[in-house]
Amino acid sequence: MPRARTKAPVSADTAADATATPLSRESVLAAALTLIDQRGVEAFSVRDLARSLGVYPTALYWHVPGGRNALIAGAVTAAVGALEPPDAAGDWQAELRALFARYRRAVQRHPRIAPVLGAQLVSNASLDPLLLESILALLESAGFAGQGLFDAYNVVIAAMVSFVTLELAPQPEDDPDGWAAGHQARLAQIDATACPTLARHLPQMANRAFVVRWSSGSTHPLDAGFDAWTEVVVQGLAARLPQAD
Repeated sequence: MPRARTKAPVSADTAADATATPLSRESVLAAALTLIDQRGVEAFSVRDLARSLGVYPTALYWHVPGGRNALIAGAVTAAVGALEPPDAAGDWQAELRALFARYRRAVQRHPRIAPVLGAQLVSNASLDPLLLESILALLESAGFAGQGLFDAYNVVIAAMVSFVTLELAPQPEDDPDGWAAGHQARLAQIDATACPTLARHLPQMANRAFVVRWSSGSTHPLDAGFDAWTEVVVQGLAARLPQAD
């Protein structure tokens, strides 16, 4: 049986980062989240994680079986998995507003996990079954049933994840400053004759609205847009409730 704390040779640069405490699932996933925070999901590797902890990669699998996908899903869990679920006995609209806000705050603390949330199914493993139970129970208590309940559940999950995923989309890794300058130049060349409404509002929208921005929401949050999104979702769900006879 392999030992969980198998030491690997570490350089002087990585020795300072190696953990002084025994490995556990929690410590491995915390270290994985730290690396993702620093480098992003695409650059995350099992080898780099093992090196940062001063162990061989096989030692990581003892605590987190499943390879890189399991480590990424576990890191997402470390970031948002302890999310407080809604209270099924509470006001369903207020509970959904609060849930969306809590999820957004959790991802804002770790913005580099955002690209994986809605775009990769591996993130599904990060959602707590008790959270899903609470969402379903809340919607059922509001009056949704049958296919309407499942549709409402899909709306809630999509709403919770999608806005913040778009909002925290990062700049490209390759020459981000050059890309930002180029995007601003493209926006400045929009033909006011062909796009009069866009050209008229662009000075107020620039870098404050989707598509016509060049900064991530991690530095330029879209608070007003998030509030509007939340209200549209909640009120839209309310309009779909079965009407009492």
